[in-house]
Amino acid sequence: MSHASGRRVIGVVGGGQLCLMLGEEIRRRGLPFDLVAIDPTEDCPARPVLARQIVADFKDSAAILRLGAESDVLTFEIEQANSATLEEVEKSGRTVHPSPATLRILQDKLVQKTFLRSKGLPVADFREVAGRDGLLQALREFGCPAFLKARTDSYDGRGNLAILSPDQADSAIAAFAGRPLMVERHVDFALEVSVIAARSTTGEIRTYPVGENLHEESILRATIVPARVEPAVARAAEEVARETLNALQGAGVFGIEMFVDRKGGILINEIAPRVHNSGHYTIEACRTSQFEQHIRAITGMELGDTTLLYSAVMVNLLGAPDLKGPFTWHGLETARAIPGAYVHLYGKKETAPRRKMGHVTLTDVNAPDYRDALVHRAEHLRQMIVQKAAKGLPLRA
Repeated sequence: MSHASGRRVIGVVGGGQLCLMLGEEIRRRGLPFDLVAIDPTEDCPARPVLARQIVADFKDSAAILRLGAESDVLTFEIEQANSATLEEVEKSGRTVHPSPATLRILQDKLVQKTFLRSKGLPVADFREVAGRDGLLQALREFGCPAFLKARTDSYDGRGNLAILSPDQADSAIAAFAGRPLMVERHVDFALEVSVIAARSTTGEIRTYPVGENLHEESILRATIVPARVEPAVARAAEEVARETLNALQGAGVFGIEMFVDRKGGILINEIAPRVHNSGHYTIEACRTSQFEQHIRAITGMELGDTTLLYSAVMVNLLGAPDLKGPFTWHGLETARAIPGAYVHLYGKKETAPRRKMGHVTLTDVNAPDYRDALVHRAEHLRQMIVQKAAKGLPLRA
């Protein structure tokens, strides 16, 4: 597509913080691209970096077709994108990355796990659940605890429920209100890790160092890089990431979450076909951030260097548990004055419990054996930044 400015247009389904950081990296690196995004929220987080926003739902077929018609390449920052319409865009001759076929596989957790197992990739035992009797049968097979999961439209732990006893079967089924479900066997894992991996349009694959993830109520609280694992475990996780990308279609960055079991074995938990929360540390700690890498991957450029420059801990700034609505930040200037601390706010106008409002990355040039102290400092930094209700504005329950 020809543009008078000489810049190419990247269309993004989703205008949240991931799109915001894509745009920030385009500006920081001086890359010749403009972003246009679909997002249902007017003045979405990415709005400051967009050439234009289309206000529409992520699944709005007409809006996606319109975006595809005016974009040189189409991508997405959210799994809730309409994969069927993205396939239409691709069939019309437009470029879509990662592949809509890959998105369709990964949108459904049961289909995702079935696909991974068919490719010989390591996953926990699972089975489809069609109702109470199916759940009880799965619990007899897997034992308790086990995890009941909504197959679609769930993220950040939403749509996952731990089943501690068969007595919970009725209430668990009712809690999902008719949504398609699956059950997974509980994994007695030592820790959770992730690998951010990228593939270019020519098939080149590069991986970032293995990150160790700490969760709280199923939401990522912190990522520690390098992960506190033996070198052999890190190599195994990176190899699983490469094998996973070889099994999937399309270019772009993928976030591959894994469990490390008590014997050092690797099991894939979930795959995100997009830039990922656990890769935010790459903005400051790596030669090429995951956001620049995604732009490079989907536009036909060579992939950038993924070398880790610093040990790092990234902590999420989540919505305060007792606030919902307009708010103000406190402690930002003190946090920003700390050497090696980088504060990223997503520009969201209203907070809500556990909502991702920003993140902080703390870097250090010391050797990896300093990571425990770095984790402690990062947690202290996170607690330094607090939310308070906006003065003079009523709080909404």
